[in-house]
Amino acid sequence: MSRSSKKGPYVDPRLLKKISGLKPDAKTVIKTWSRDSEISPEMVGFIFGVHNGKDFVSVTVTEEMVGHRLGEFSPTRKFVRHGGKIQKELELKAAEAGKAAAVAAKTATETNNKK
Repeated sequence: MSRSSKKGPYVDPRLLKKISGLKPDAKTVIKTWSRDSEISPEMVGFIFGVHNGKDFVSVTVTEEMVGHRLGEFSPTRKFVRHGGKIQKELELKAAEAGKAAAVAAKTATETNNKK
């Protein structure tokens, strides 16, 4: 459920305090644990280090991000892959087929260039 419109967007006051002393062009990373803080227009151009539970993910704020939350751009879960041994075998076969196709295409272009 979204926040009440009469309250307005939630922006962490500590973030606003950190931003007020910096210029947007500065390449300094502003570390924050405030994933629930909304991105305001004043934040455009800054680089935030948003904590994902393990480390800080660098997020460069652009105009399209205004209104979203900082946590949306710092995923907390790492997708590994579905499948096991069978999936690995299928991927190896697909990679070998791709390499063979690339070699065939390369030889075809070389023969066409010689003509």
